[in-house]
Amino acid sequence: MSTIADVAARAGVSKATASRALSGRGYVSDDTRLRVTDAARDLSYVAHSSATSLATGRTQTVGVIMPPIGRWFFAELLAGIQESLFALDYELSLYGVPEDADTRERLFEHVLPRRRFDGIIAVGIQPSARELERLHLTGRPLVSFGPHSEESSAVSIDDAAAARIATEHLIELGHTAIAFVGGPADAAELSFGDARRLEGYHDALRAAGLSAHARVASAAPTMPGGYAAAAGLLGDRRNRPTAIFGVCDEVAIGAVIAARRLGIAVPTELSVVGIDDHEHAEMFALTTIGQFPREQGHEAVRLLTHRMSHPDAPLEQVAAASALVVRSSTAAPR
Repeated sequence: MSTIADVAARAGVSKATASRALSGRGYVSDDTRLRVTDAARDLSYVAHSSATSLATGRTQTVGVIMPPIGRWFFAELLAGIQESLFALDYELSLYGVPEDADTRERLFEHVLPRRRFDGIIAVGIQPSARELERLHLTGRPLVSFGPHSEESSAVSIDDAAAARIATEHLIELGHTAIAFVGGPADAAELSFGDARRLEGYHDALRAAGLSAHARVASAAPTMPGGYAAAAGLLGDRRNRPTAIFGVCDEVAIGAVIAARRLGIAVPTELSVVGIDDHEHAEMFALTTIGQFPREQGHEAVRLLTHRMSHPDAPLEQVAAASALVVRSSTAAPR
């Protein structure tokens, strides 16, 4: 296997010059850079990541912290992050954020501070546990999804606005009995995004004078979770809502399935709306607030690499695109 010394000897330069030419860090003339890169190609030289780290002080690794990727949104988001990082020759070190409080505490208190990353992308962290502040203490450039502070850049849709628009869509159709489905029963355990979506739902009801009709059902943010919660709501004929707003499309699709199992027609007897524009949303004709998680992943990497290259640059909070996508799961109440 060829070494940097072999490349330097073939190009007729010092090892330091060869290293600068291949890493792009430090000045070398165009002619010298060409000789070094030609020599590296001829010798099939590949820089060892450990050696590069020692020479540059960088690991070429980004730590990504996110919930388990069983949910479509997180899987798409991770795909976008990985695509951009790999295109920049960065490695990705993925840490799933567990729900278990003790394991989660150990991850933020002991594991992450000891790992070497050039930067961190954090998804699905809990502001109530001061997780974002604890990541700041690692001293690494940081980009978060959803919650942000004066010390980090962030990218996300406006969750409160998205929920308000979804709820207003149902109100404009004439619905007054609109249930919000999603999130744990304890509001303190809601993720940042889900808490903002619940806030947007209440804002829309309040503006329409419907606050007394607010109804919130706890559900895991999954299709089975939405199915179970919706089945409980819809099983009571006398108090059945005429519309359900799911905290995400998985929950909303679960609600559609529950309605069909109970013989309740969607949308003539029940309207359902979600958030995400999941890959299955079109199959279920689901009205939703569409967003583009893969593109958000690309944007997060752009923000992070900019912070790594320009640590004194102003922080950025990027509002990702989202829009109401009307399909046939919503209609005026019968």
